[in-house]
Amino acid sequence: MTTAQLTSRPEAPAPTPSKPAGDARAALRPLVIDLVIPLTSYYILRAAGAGLVLSLALSSVVPAARAVVGLIRSRDVNALAILIVAVNMVSIAISFWSGNARVMLAKDGAISSTIGIAILVSAFTARPLMTAGLRPFIVKGDAARSAAFDRLRVTSTRFRRLERMFSVAWGLACLAECIARVIFAFTLPVGTMVWLGTVLTMASIGIGIVSGSFFSIPMEKMVADAR
Repeated sequence: MTTAQLTSRPEAPAPTPSKPAGDARAALRPLVIDLVIPLTSYYILRAAGAGLVLSLALSSVVPAARAVVGLIRSRDVNALAILIVAVNMVSIAISFWSGNARVMLAKDGAISSTIGIAILVSAFTARPLMTAGLRPFIVKGDAARSAAFDRLRVTSTRFRRLERMFSVAWGLACLAECIARVIFAFTLPVGTMVWLGTVLTMASIGIGIVSGSFFSIPMEKMVADAR
């Protein structure tokens, strides 16, 4: 009588867990704190009836605090946070300078131009401003993609050129909004500009997204290939 010897099959290796969604959220957190929260709080305060100066001042609290904390902890200047605070201070100064309704409407053009010029200037430095918003969408919280991104910034001339052009596209979109706001503020009825200003903002964002994609899509492909 023979005895059948049963041997258990080796267990298949457990699938590698996918990156948690928290990684992507962590990557996007600086952009949300520095840009989304200040802009959103400004519009919410204005819609609630708060004055222009108060709305701008309160919406500057978060980026200002983040810039100070970052400087104390890592001695690193948070350019995007400082830009938001500077733009709000410029807007407050213009608000005190003139009570003219059309000048007040054109004021938002000054904000757009300040942001646009800052983005354009930064495009030709080692740290383009828009890279802070672009990187999380390319890296997607993946360590290999993050390392590839950093490596390409050092080794690839084409990658750096695409990075610069991404910021140039957004800077030009902001400047286009500025020109349109100033022209319309002094040529269209004040009532029209009240709602048209929001349309111009959304249009500039749309232009920035579409034009920027011509540079961000090739960058994403380069990062994926270099992992």
